[in-house]
Amino acid sequence: MIPGVILANPQESLRSSWGLRIANCMTAPRTATIKRDTAETRITLTLNLDGTGVSKLATGVGFFDHMLTLLSKHSMIDLDVNAVGDLHVDAHHTVEDVGICFGKALVHALGDKAGIRRYGSMTLPMDETLVTSALDLSGRAFCVWNVELPTEMLGTFNTSLAEEFWRAVAGAGLMNLHLICHHGKNSHHIIEAIFKATARALRQAVEHDPRGGGIPSTKGVL
Repeated sequence: MIPGVILANPQESLRSSWGLRIANCMTAPRTATIKRDTAETRITLTLNLDGTGVSKLATGVGFFDHMLTLLSKHSMIDLDVNAVGDLHVDAHHTVEDVGICFGKALVHALGDKAGIRRYGSMTLPMDETLVTSALDLSGRAFCVWNVELPTEMLGTFNTSLAEEFWRAVAGAGLMNLHLICHHGKNSHHIIEAIFKATARALRQAVEHDPRGGGIPSTKGVL
């Protein structure tokens, strides 16, 4: 018998220890707050994996805030980001460091990852653009970026920073992340499709698997 658990019928085990563990995981809040203070940025980021896609964003980079709004909405992750960075230089440090904070927050909120699906993927169309995002919350960091962006700037946002953001997320979030643009001509559409597709893939990966039991790995740890 599991310590602290009284069974209505001692002859019939209603739940295994794994079942109780999964039940507890499903009711425990999966939230995290990360603070990062450097000579280049001051960032506070809070997320809730079991949210409704509500976001409150202030990074000082308009296009980036737009992408983070899409990330929150399509992943159903509540996201609160306040970032003050050295924008007089450019947006690089701000975008990269927010990615680091987001990745670290995912790791903290997921805990031991018991009961989650672990994998997620989405092929997503946006007008002339088609993008695939596939990820594995494996505990190992790797990012494949197979994307070509036709233009360098979108307003004040350097389009190369989209790659920097997702590389930072994959590195700090200890995930395998593969991003592929099959075709597309508009840089705004391509980057937006990448954020939406990865958000949808994340939504799948962090979901509780009703048929899952414990850590989704034969190694017993992720």
